[in-house]
Amino acid sequence: MHMRHATLAAALMMAFGVQAADPASCPAGTQLSYPVTQKVDQTDNYHGTTIADPYRWLEDANSAETKKWVDAQNAVTQAYLGQIPQREAIRQRLTKLWNYERYSVPSKEGGRYFYSRNDGLQNQSVLYTMKKLEDQPRMLLDPNTLAADGTVALAGAEVSPDGKLLAYGTAASGSDWNEWKVRDI
Repeated sequence: MHMRHATLAAALMMAFGVQAADPASCPAGTQLSYPVTQKVDQTDNYHGTTIADPYRWLEDANSAETKKWVDAQNAVTQAYLGQIPQREAIRQRLTKLWNYERYSVPSKEGGRYFYSRNDGLQNQSVLYTMKKLEDQPRMLLDPNTLAADGTVALAGAEVSPDGKLLAYGTAASGSDWNEWKVRDI
């Protein structure tokens, strides 16, 4: 599914004449000035082989230095993207193409059916359950309400074989770190 979106995005960018981040394709007069990325003297020894890891400090997503570096990188990126005249047309076209109602295929665990649905305007699909396919679905988990500012995403969900428990993982602010919770269905 991600490949389909990537292919669509690439096709749209080509259709609108937007080129990749090739410095030669920058709008006239654009000077890209990337922030300096600090290198540290960090090495590890793996079975007698020394491996340099000068950017290890970037792995601490909660450090003030990493946050400052990410903010500086984002500032360069947003300044460049903000100069692309076709950007708004691409955003509008992608919004039109992606904002449609979607359903997952139902699965059955422990005598219950589970599926997800997105009305087309939601950031994340909502998980529903029902005993029979003809029943009115009951909302089980709405990941869009996990954080008031929308920065917590559903990273995965699994139903126990008896259909009584839901384990779900969340990721805050785009982090790769997940927090898993278990709740009754």
